[in-house]
Amino acid sequence: MSAIVSAADARRSRVRLLIVTMLFLVTTVNYADRATLSIAGPALSKELHLDPVAMGYVFSAFGWSYVIAQVPCGWLLDRFGSKWVYAISIIVWSIFTALQGLVGFLSAGTAVLLLFGLRFLVGIAEAPSFPANARIVAAWFPGNERGTASAFFNSGQYFATVIFAPLMGWIAHEHGWRHVFYVMGGLGIVMGIAWIKTIYEPKEHPAINEAEFDYIKQGGALVDMDAAKDGKTHDSGPSWDHIRQLLANRMMLGVYIGQYCINTLTYFFLTWFPIYLVKERGLSILQAGFVATLPALCGFIGGVLGGVISDYLLRRTGSLTIARKIPIVGGMLLSMSIIACNYVDGQALVVSFMALAFFGKGIGALGWAVVSDTSPKEAGGVSGGLFNTFGNLSSITTPIIIGYILAATGSFNGALVFVGANALVAAIAYLFIVGEIKRVQLKAA
Repeated sequence: MSAIVSAADARRSRVRLLIVTMLFLVTTVNYADRATLSIAGPALSKELHLDPVAMGYVFSAFGWSYVIAQVPCGWLLDRFGSKWVYAISIIVWSIFTALQGLVGFLSAGTAVLLLFGLRFLVGIAEAPSFPANARIVAAWFPGNERGTASAFFNSGQYFATVIFAPLMGWIAHEHGWRHVFYVMGGLGIVMGIAWIKTIYEPKEHPAINEAEFDYIKQGGALVDMDAAKDGKTHDSGPSWDHIRQLLANRMMLGVYIGQYCINTLTYFFLTWFPIYLVKERGLSILQAGFVATLPALCGFIGGVLGGVISDYLLRRTGSLTIARKIPIVGGMLLSMSIIACNYVDGQALVVSFMALAFFGKGIGALGWAVVSDTSPKEAGGVSGGLFNTFGNLSSITTPIIIGYILAATGSFNGALVFVGANALVAAIAYLFIVGEIKRVQLKAA
């Protein structure tokens, strides 16, 4: 985050750095909780006698509810503000994560149904997270820092694997898969309490000074986004016409298609990747937890670097379109290197190509910066919710499609081609559909 801080900041407080650090930490826990099932998956599937297709459907349970809840949760954010909607979200998803550890005490059929149900509830509870992240970045950061800030919090998805995949692998190996859920659920509850203590709107934060407030406001931050969310003076929230206008916008449709394809890589990594390492490459679950950290670390580095590159290009060119599209398209083309894993045998080469693919994915994962750049002020939560709805349809389709590919072929080769092809489509969407990137201006109904 050093790129955010310049010499001109000397007189300003730097509260926005604390805010984006909290977003990063919460996102890290968020993605670690999503990945609990993939780490526990090999032992859990063996104990509960689940075949690849059944595991694909269990993996997808999170995605069904996460997608369904996006727009309603975006509306809640626009109606009641980010702080408390997000706080409740963190605590509730953590409780449901911890409860997943109890399914091992039930018979196999009942356990599978309960596991699907709990993953479904985790998806609903996590739904406000990324629209809230985008709203908070839009409120706290001027335009020339928004790409770095968005890339930084979004890179928490990779950092989650760097930190928690080895930890969860060790817990599963030493204490059993159930304890993975207990530990991560407890950590999330602690994070929810920390969130309540540290997050405020720019006008309300006790540590911000006038110089920082003026700087972010003059730079385009939407500092009064939640100013009237006091339970008395807020309006009724965004309307259906706002949603219609967003869906009719060609730029946003291109962004939605791109995010769907980008997230296909994400959900391969969160669901099937550890199982790929265990079943296709012969690693133990403990080894898989540690090996997964290298691609994740490269994704984290790429994620931060993508934001830095994007904001640098914005300062040099003054064009949001150039600044956002170059890293996204270049990163997605680099991500296609995942297909090369089908043509090498050594574990080191496999991990190297995976690392290169996720480095590219990290560079290109600027979708949430684009949301912060383009969302209309009066419907920022709904805009983020629509974006995340389309983007996370891949959380449903990716695990199921890969499950069927495995069942039909007995190999991950087709699955890796499927993932790489999605990276190509994402690049095409940004090149030929999105057009100029600019803030959407909604018309009065």
